[in-house]
Amino acid sequence: MPTVILLRHGRSSANVAGVLAGRSPGVELDDTGRAQAEKVVGRLEGVPLARIVCSPMTRCEQTVAPLAAARELTPVVEPGIAEVDYGSWTGGELKTLAKEPLWRVVQAHPSAAVFPDGEGLAGMQARAVAAIRRHDAEVAAEHGPHAVWLACSHGDLIKAVLADALATHLDNFQRIIVDTCSINVVSYTETRPFVVRANDVGGDVSALIPPPPKDPDEGAEAEPAPSSDAVVGGTT
Repeated sequence: MPTVILLRHGRSSANVAGVLAGRSPGVELDDTGRAQAEKVVGRLEGVPLARIVCSPMTRCEQTVAPLAAARELTPVVEPGIAEVDYGSWTGGELKTLAKEPLWRVVQAHPSAAVFPDGEGLAGMQARAVAAIRRHDAEVAAEHGPHAVWLACSHGDLIKAVLADALATHLDNFQRIIVDTCSINVVSYTETRPFVVRANDVGGDVSALIPPPPKDPDEGAEAEPAPSSDAVVGGTT
């Protein structure tokens, strides 16, 4: 199956203000966030992208805009990877929310956390993983098992997808760090996903470039699908 690059949006005005933006309208990238988004174009230079998918939140659309323009791709807006619906917590100051009893549940037992007038983190994980796997299957059908695609979303959502890929309980997802504009990479196979990168904010991404396709005119065998087997002893 293909490889998905999970890109968190760049720094927003709400990140700086210490506010839980959630699905508040009009939350945009600040100057640092816009610079981060521009740098993504160079970071992924040479990595072919079959599809760009993004959350409907403005800050995600702004993050992928430079990359989409450079690749001449129209981003697919996907509600399934939208920000958590924090309900009445939306727009609240984090320092104030941290005093709420629910805050400790979110930190220590997030699978049981349901935001007032909003959604639960377990439900968020279910919809997010379903959306990512659906797009991955579509990309595989259209572009083959070695394709690479990108999904731009939010910190908690990416952490939840990574937790699923790592086969760890959602209650452990707070141990995963996903910084603004970080690259997180998952390769799905028939039987299991592999977490290739996590919270990468500046490393070499050339390893994400798929091998060149073999020329069928030369009698070469069809390109095999990525293996579900882990490498014994680590990679070279």
